[in-house]
Amino acid sequence: MEIDKLSVEELKRGYRFNANTNAYICNTCGKAFEIGEIYSFDNRFFEAARAIKIHVDTEHGDNLKQLLYGESKYNAFTDNQKELLSLIYSGLTDKEIAKRLGVSPSTVRHQRFMFREKAKQAKMYLAVYEQVIEKKSSDEDAIVPVHSNATMVDDRYLTTEKEKSQILKTAFASLSPLRLKDFSPKEKKKIVILTKIAEQFEYGKRYPEKELNQILKAIYDDYPVIRRYLIDYGFMERTDDCKEYWLKQ
Repeated sequence: MEIDKLSVEELKRGYRFNANTNAYICNTCGKAFEIGEIYSFDNRFFEAARAIKIHVDTEHGDNLKQLLYGESKYNAFTDNQKELLSLIYSGLTDKEIAKRLGVSPSTVRHQRFMFREKAKQAKMYLAVYEQVIEKKSSDEDAIVPVHSNATMVDDRYLTTEKEKSQILKTAFASLSPLRLKDFSPKEKKKIVILTKIAEQFEYGKRYPEKELNQILKAIYDDYPVIRRYLIDYGFMERTDDCKEYWLKQ
C-alpha cells in the first residue's frame, strides 16, 4: 500500500475504490471486491460495498490497530503514544486512562492537546504541499514515490520521473512483454527496475515458488537474483520455507 496514493478517509476506512477495475480494495491485504459480484460471509450474501467492510472488520480487526501498529516507515508514533491513542479510542475517561498508565489526568489531557495541535499542523502542511504540487506545470521533475515497504529510505530513492523513464528505456529490451537487458548494480537504477518488475504481480495473491520463478525467468535469465532483491528491498514477502511469495502491502 502506497500511502501517498490514499486519502485520509481511505486510510481511516481501511479500503479504497479503484475506478479502473470497478472494485473496492483492502488496504491491508489487497483483496478486491468487484461491483456486480456477490460475496458470502457466514452463509449470508452481500454486494461489494458491504462485503469490503465486513472483510476489513472480520479479517483484519479494528482498522485503527492496523494504522497504529502496522509496519510503515511513515508511522512515527512512539510505543507510549500508540498505547495512549488506543486507550482514548476505547472510550475511557482521562481519569481512567491516567490510572492505567500510572500518570496524572492532567498529563493525559496535555497529550490529547498535543495530538490535536500536531493534527492541525499536519493539515496546514498538506494544504501547502498539495497547492505547490498542483501549481507545478511540468511533471518531469516530480520525485518518484517511495514504495511503502522500503527497507531503507535514502538518496537511492531520489529519482525524478524523467530519470525513471530514461532508466526504464535503457534497462529493458521491452516493456510489453517485460524483458530486462541488464540488472544494474547502481542502487537508483536497481530500485526503478525492481519497482517495474513488482508491477507484474497482483496484490493479495500468493505465488508458489515455481510460478514466481516462471514469471521472473520470462523477464530475466538470472531470476534468482531478482527474486532475492525483491525480498531484500521490501517489495515481496515469503513463507519461512520459501514455498510461497506475495507482494507486501
